[in-house]
Amino acid sequence: MIHITINGKPVEAAEGSTIMEAAESVGIKVPSLCHMKNVHQYGSCRICVVEVEGMRNLQASCMAKVREGMVIRTHSPKVLEARKVLYELLLSNHPKDCLNCGRNTNCELQDLGYELGVTESRFEGAMTKPLVDISPSITRDTSKCILCRRCVTVCKEIQKVGAIQAQNRGFDTVVSPAMGLPLNSTACAMCGQCTVVCPTGALKETDGLTPVWRALADPGKRVVVQVAPAVRAALGEEFGLPVGTPVTGKMATALHEIGFDDVFDTLFSADLTILEEGTELLGRLNAVLKGDDNKEGPTALPMITSCSPGWIKHIEHQFPEELDHLSTCKSPHTMLGAVVKSFYAERTGTDPKDMFVVSVMPCTAKKYEIQRPEMEVDGRRDVDAVLTTRELARMIKKAGLDFVNLPEGEFDSPLGLGTGAADIFGVTGGVMEAALRTVYEVVTGRELPFEKLHVTPIVGLDQVKTASITIEEPLPVYGHLNGVTVNVAVTSGLEGASKLMEEVAAGTSPYHFIEVMGCPGGCINGGGQPRCTEENYREKRSKALYSEDERKVLRKSHENPDLMKLYNEYLGEPNGHLSHHLLHTHYVRRGKYNQLVK
Repeated sequence: MIHITINGKPVEAAEGSTIMEAAESVGIKVPSLCHMKNVHQYGSCRICVVEVEGMRNLQASCMAKVREGMVIRTHSPKVLEARKVLYELLLSNHPKDCLNCGRNTNCELQDLGYELGVTESRFEGAMTKPLVDISPSITRDTSKCILCRRCVTVCKEIQKVGAIQAQNRGFDTVVSPAMGLPLNSTACAMCGQCTVVCPTGALKETDGLTPVWRALADPGKRVVVQVAPAVRAALGEEFGLPVGTPVTGKMATALHEIGFDDVFDTLFSADLTILEEGTELLGRLNAVLKGDDNKEGPTALPMITSCSPGWIKHIEHQFPEELDHLSTCKSPHTMLGAVVKSFYAERTGTDPKDMFVVSVMPCTAKKYEIQRPEMEVDGRRDVDAVLTTRELARMIKKAGLDFVNLPEGEFDSPLGLGTGAADIFGVTGGVMEAALRTVYEVVTGRELPFEKLHVTPIVGLDQVKTASITIEEPLPVYGHLNGVTVNVAVTSGLEGASKLMEEVAAGTSPYHFIEVMGCPGGCINGGGQPRCTEENYREKRSKALYSEDERKVLRKSHENPDLMKLYNEYLGEPNGHLSHHLLHTHYVRRGKYNQLVK
């Protein structure tokens, strides 16, 4: 331990720790802007400067390491004045349009000004030339960028994509794709993790609210909304509720109050996904056991989940030759959109052209996904608009609803019922667990013992977890699977996904089934979720979804009675002709430089 003095008090700090960490250990907060704990230490903003006795210059506390005998002052007159000046210099190159900025009252730069007591901006000078780049998922506004480089670190070091970087030097520095290209013309996965960490309005989700409000005001439109599992675990945070508070019933009530004609639950199509994807997996396993080629085409193993559109775009760019390993299933919300505009349109006597389907998602990549031509059936989009969790919160506030005190409501029938297996779709490992619950029981007639679902990290590869399930004493129709061991792997975040795909590309992958979620921790940490700095917020959101699962009587997708009725009365059978037409798709070989690969 290192012995130092902070603000006149003796402090013990671990060797190698920073001054900021030492101060935090004794309850002293040092303000910062570019710093992200355990993720991004760069020292560019200098707001965290402190005074160290014997040193001429102030030190950036997020970077400076503690040394024996240091005497530190975190709020001396010299420090307070320096922080104020540094902040005002940032403001000199920042637009003063706070009142009409989407981050107003939820902006770290704005909050910092209040904390530092800045009441004026004394400096005027040249301003960065504004550039607004609007992709289907993410909107960039360079005039609001403070060059903290948080987004660069998350993209490059956490997701290992590297779509953006600091370009040019000095006053001309700008964070953008190489050569100033638009984001949509690069290998960006559209995951939106950059929008979560941006402290200002420089990076945000592309607006989805305008077309939704317009549709709601159109008497000729039947506006249908659906909500993803992860949204219910985080929406309450936007209204001051504790992290990890499930708000399923209040959310359903709010959507009805806003004026949506039908309020459905993406849980229904998560269950639908399990039946389609599970059937597909069994088909591939059967093909391999018969000796068919399992390296290319519709029988390729391992089969990889296709629920995460950020992951889909990533594999299209980085591993275009391995697309045969993806499940052909659409993501759950596009499946539900296809069902709404076919089955439900027929049931209600509505022309599909007059239906407007809205998906509320934890994800920015789904905004990109719905614009893909591969997500159309008979020339019409499956889903017309995607709202993030943050956008839904703004919508509820604009409607003047007292969300916290809303009564518990319910989703509409027949597409509003979901099992517990569908709830856990929002958590890394959840899709895998849901699939195994159904596949194992369909094959053996017995429930999968919970202990067999446990997955263990591979040494040195924390992003990936694995498990093996041995099929013993299957039902007669699946007798040929007796004794077969199915190896599965789970990963979240694109770094782990890339490592698994390198094995697949090399032909050394030991797995039969792989679940990939594009965002670290899964959809509960999606790019459209509320921004949260609370410790263990991912775990708290995950517990919320598992609690929803545990309280339900129906916990396996094939037990959903409304879903089985849909198959009996309309779809026929999983992976049948009609379900394949509506619920399955294909993908595009884009290449690392966004070039189409033959």
